[in-house]
Amino acid sequence: MAVISEFEEEQQAPSSSSTGIHDADEETLIQILNRRGPVSFFETVVDILRRRSDLFKTESSVSKLIAVLSAAKQKEVVEQTVMNKKANKEQLPENLAGVAKAGIKEKAIQKMEADETKESTSNKLEQVDGGEGKEAETITKPNNGNGLDLEKYSWTQTLKEVNVNIKVPRGTKSRFVICEIKKNHLKVGLKGQPAIIDGDLFQSVKVDDCYWSIEDQEIISLLLTKQNQMEWWKCVTKGEPEIDTQKVEPENSKLSDLDPETRQTVEKMMFDQRQKSMGLPTSEELQKQDILKKFMAEHPEMDFSNAKIA
Repeated sequence: MAVISEFEEEQQAPSSSSTGIHDADEETLIQILNRRGPVSFFETVVDILRRRSDLFKTESSVSKLIAVLSAAKQKEVVEQTVMNKKANKEQLPENLAGVAKAGIKEKAIQKMEADETKESTSNKLEQVDGGEGKEAETITKPNNGNGLDLEKYSWTQTLKEVNVNIKVPRGTKSRFVICEIKKNHLKVGLKGQPAIIDGDLFQSVKVDDCYWSIEDQEIISLLLTKQNQMEWWKCVTKGEPEIDTQKVEPENSKLSDLDPETRQTVEKMMFDQRQKSMGLPTSEELQKQDILKKFMAEHPEMDFSNAKIA
């Protein structure tokens, strides 16, 4: 971290003649930062440097800038950790400081941190539930066909189609079936009986490419062609139990049948789903990080120690 050391030495020993100028410059930059926000401020600085300097043309500058931002981030983490520990210690009962040993204090702090984590998790669950005792929507792991097996019917899906199978009394003929497939609505049932499915579709379909048939006179089979063939459905009709689309696993053999552009899009979706499920950055976030690292490396002369970059 030789670059950081040299940079800090230059900050610690400013000449008396330039101190006033530096203070004025910093005040101007702070005003711009407060008025436009850190992201807009950062983008403006990048654009100015790109147009007014050769900073982006040298690889060595990129590595230096990365070192500067990395050191600033580490400094922020250390300071935040110290502040959190100090705040937790101040919340301890006053009599505890006089009678407890250091180890007891530490355990008390750890317990407080655990309680905070538990409370935070509870709040998140309440948000999912909708709060005030509202029941959460049913989210289930998909079946082997990336759909769900329900009491009245089962369904599977690919990126292009949704297949619905409805069990009916043996001997059922097509003339007994009522099937209405609209762009955003589906109604299926038997004449003289309540509809088995009657609701708004999760997403719109191509009506002209949708079909239904009777198989073995005991199963109504529907094929629904998706309008948007780059999205997984969570359910067939709104209000029904939903699946966790992050756990959808398309077959590799089917991926190989896709054209290169579609396959690339699907693989990107799968990658982003895995990253989100593990709490890791998506492909778009990783790309932004790479751009930021390059900028940091190309601008070692910039001080980001007081800037909070979102």
